[in-house]
Amino acid sequence: MSADDLNPAATPTPCEDTQGDGRWMSMHNRFVSDSKDKEPEVLFVGDSLVQLMHQFGIWRQLFSPLHALNFGVGGDATQHVLWRLSNGELDNISPKVVVLWVGTNNHGHTAEQICEGIMAIVQVIKNKLPQARTLVLGILPRGKSPNRLRERNAKVFLRPVSNP
Repeated sequence: MSADDLNPAATPTPCEDTQGDGRWMSMHNRFVSDSKDKEPEVLFVGDSLVQLMHQFGIWRQLFSPLHALNFGVGGDATQHVLWRLSNGELDNISPKVVVLWVGTNNHGHTAEQICEGIMAIVQVIKNKLPQARTLVLGILPRGKSPNRLRERNAKVFLRPVSNP
């Protein structure tokens, strides 16, 4: 990919409303509203892996006492999280820690593109929440047998990147 090419995984893009019910934008608007009303110490951001965390007892036991917010959306790829965070979800909060877990839904993107998308998200977090620590979780393997998605996900954080 040349320097002139836009990386689709690092270009803020709202999620296409393929269901026709406006669910994704509704969730984004709820997160923006939550960020105005709450004062989280920890913010979780990402895809369905983050979204589903609040359904488990460990969330209630460990993270609820920290006034944690969960801004996970099923199906989100890096470009969707990048759009959400660039469009209001971080504007009214000041958590101590942001936990980012995204990248597994970047179908059709290379490991390098996904890594650059994650780094773009980290840069937005740093710009909007300079006092917060950011914890980036690795992408889990996909499938139980060796396959191209499993191999690609394993390479995402092996790419050399510059520190933003």
